[in-house]
Amino acid sequence: MIKGAKEEIVEKIKKSEARDNKVIKTVEEMKKVEVKVLINKEWQIENNLVLKEEKVYVLRDEKLREEIIQLHYDMLIAEHRE
Repeated sequence: MIKGAKEEIVEKIKKSEARDNKVIKTVEEMKKVEVKVLINKEWQIENNLVLKEEKVYVLRDEKLREEIIQLHYDMLIAEHRE
């Protein structure tokens, strides 16, 4: 269940329509010139995910961010029960 949920969240992050104009502009420029890494690896594009400082960057989508927090919490509970 959790593995499938993680994959679903990754797809939602990739498809997010939320707007963070500065980040969107940076990513669009990176794609335009086919750059995968920017500013000493601060910003990267990997597998169609935007990474900031090697962590997945989630645009300003509060519902999606809440889902990610809930999934993380559920994973911690599941690990604790094992």
